[in-house]
Amino acid sequence: MDMTGEERISAGRDAVWRGLNDPEILKRCIPGCQSLEMTSPTELAAVVKIKIGPVSASFTGNVVLSNLNPPEGYTISGEGKGGIAGFAKGGADVTLTEDGAETVLRYDVKAEIGGKLAQLGSRLIDSTAKKLAQQFFADFGAAVGGEPAQATG
Repeated sequence: MDMTGEERISAGRDAVWRGLNDPEILKRCIPGCQSLEMTSPTELAAVVKIKIGPVSASFTGNVVLSNLNPPEGYTISGEGKGGIAGFAKGGADVTLTEDGAETVLRYDVKAEIGGKLAQLGSRLIDSTAKKLAQQFFADFGAAVGGEPAQATG
């Protein structure tokens, strides 16, 4: 599954960059996030509980930040295991561009799933992924900019 888009956030690029690297902000914004802890300056351990169609699963996994280019962007990648529900792994290239007092966050996501989740069908998976991404960016925009983000992609 591939997904690209951009979000306009009502905050300067430095503030958005700090938010993208703050586990407390990310934990509040990631839908279903139960815990998120920095295990090193570029690695995090996460537990996320999600429901996709009839399948509910709790995923435990690791997230790695690479290609760090503060405050312009990075690559975030991870892999989670959801027991009998299956697995999810993937990554996203994230770039931040200043536009006046706002920041345009662009993302290019590549993800792969397996197990029971993969049997649900790509239409359900894609629509759920888009919904979760929209929820994340709305919450993230509010957390770092003080108001909801405007979806443009």
